[in-house]
Amino acid sequence: MLFPTATFAVFLAIVLPSSWALMKRQRLWRPWMLAASYVFYGWWDWRFVLLLAGSTLANHAFAHGIHRARGTGARKALLAVAVIANLIPLAYFKYAGFFLSSAANMLDTVGAGGAIGVVSVVLPVGISFFTFMAISYVVDVYRRELEPATLGRFAVYLAFFPHLVAGPIVRGSELLPQLERPRDPDAVDTSRALFLILSGLFFKVVIASHLATAIVDDVFAAPNAHSSPEVLVGVYAYAVQIFADFFGYTNIAIGVALLLGFKFPQNFASPYTAASLQDFWRRWHMTLSRWLRDYLYIPLGGNRRGRLLTYRNLMLTMLLGGLWHGAAWTFVIWGGIHGLGLAVERLRADRRHARGLPPPPDTAVRRWAGRLLTFHIVCFAWIFFRADSFGRAVDILVQLVTAWGRPSPLVTGSVLLAIAVGIGSQYVPARAVTAAAGRFRALPLPAQATAVAVLLTVIDVLGPTGVAPFIYFRF
Repeated sequence: MLFPTATFAVFLAIVLPSSWALMKRQRLWRPWMLAASYVFYGWWDWRFVLLLAGSTLANHAFAHGIHRARGTGARKALLAVAVIANLIPLAYFKYAGFFLSSAANMLDTVGAGGAIGVVSVVLPVGISFFTFMAISYVVDVYRRELEPATLGRFAVYLAFFPHLVAGPIVRGSELLPQLERPRDPDAVDTSRALFLILSGLFFKVVIASHLATAIVDDVFAAPNAHSSPEVLVGVYAYAVQIFADFFGYTNIAIGVALLLGFKFPQNFASPYTAASLQDFWRRWHMTLSRWLRDYLYIPLGGNRRGRLLTYRNLMLTMLLGGLWHGAAWTFVIWGGIHGLGLAVERLRADRRHARGLPPPPDTAVRRWAGRLLTFHIVCFAWIFFRADSFGRAVDILVQLVTAWGRPSPLVTGSVLLAIAVGIGSQYVPARAVTAAAGRFRALPLPAQATAVAVLLTVIDVLGPTGVAPFIYFRF
């Protein structure tokens, strides 16, 4: 079920008042919210609800087993089994076809083609997100950072529909305490929730969808048919599209959760204003960045075992982070570009420290140079992320420099305006956004309702016919 659709509007119109009506009766609210979340998830394919339910039961049992186990060895063994049990279905649904096709291609090169058959597996929506949430839960229980929850609370935590299919990746310590007691309707910031939902709809429906249909899809489908300016603008447009698409989804998810009385962690913080790749990953998909840091990079050793192992850990973390996004070598290359960039930044910092030099001064010129360099490294990596194959990515890079002077009909004023709004909005001071939300909150209820109706009309008029699924649904 997609957020910006009439179907979801009807769904929310039923679930929202029902949720608040049952909130004080938690024994009824939890099964009701679980059922609603399963309907939301099963709207696409009901069979995968069984996968989600199986993950819930298994991880509930693992968490309680780890909590009760005596001895470090037994607890570690149970944790290892839990992590492997979570990764097996993820590996099958997401990577079986990828690894088998890669093996088949290798066999073809040595004349043994046909030894491995083609496997076509339908990827369940959101499997990466709820798998990562489940792993973080059992690991936190193992680390004694979290007490195991009851089955009812854990089931709602894992399946809660606002975050289920594309995040943010909410940890048990962030959501489970909120499930311990009924939410207070008087504490809900409805104005902020509506502000988040409307801004999310604008970024998704108007910015992301327009850029996709106006230039991005055409350029990445057939780069050789387009001029260098079209390809260049198409790359910039995709950088804005994926931000607007995912940022829009996240805002809607956080807003819907807030209407239900729950607070989610922030997932974006103006990533295209970053002055380094390290800064970028502190701002982009922040819940995934923190997950990779706490459950992969640090367990690998982090920066505690010397420089070379630190660089290795950075590269491995980003390579696996790339593979998490999709079963294709282009995602691995995307992760490798970021891993290499992070390692180079760390190497430069280590060399300055070894020479006894302080960090470079934070001047405006240096800051803007860092922003421009970081943005273009990120855009370069996005080419591989978006391209259907390595060959198509190479075609994009070649066309960037070999087709100047040709007509560029796709570079329109609306495309350039959408790109400018997508990037420029990230330079709006946070206090200005807070002030705008405050002014909306201060309006009388009829004025708020009128403003919402007007904004929804504007979004509907400016948006294309139909709304494509969110990009991160396929991850």
